[in-house]
Amino acid sequence: METIKISGFVVLFSGVAVLLFTFFNAYLFLLGALEIPVSTNLIAAFGEALAPLIQMCIRAVYLGIMGWIGSILTRRGVQIITVEKEETKPKDKKAKTEAQAEKEQPKEQAEAQG
Repeated sequence: METIKISGFVVLFSGVAVLLFTFFNAYLFLLGALEIPVSTNLIAAFGEALAPLIQMCIRAVYLGIMGWIGSILTRRGVQIITVEKEETKPKDKKAKTEAQAEKEQPKEQAEAQG
């Protein structure tokens, strides 16, 4: 059971690391924001702005996917840790109820025979 808990923490911390890396990249991306040129010729301005806009869209999609993966890893790590704790509790209760049922069976059998 200890290895399950360790693997849960590994997945949790790797997810948090991916999220921190994503936020750091987003911060660096915002520091280097590109300016869109303004001119009277709309076609020339659109042509000059198209490449930086495509580059920003690609970076935004990259950051979105990295954040999504990091959140999935973090959620799975937390689920692994909490499920391991929940599985140990019902087993103890189940064992207690089974032991009580075994104690009551001889009494019921003795009453039925008697």
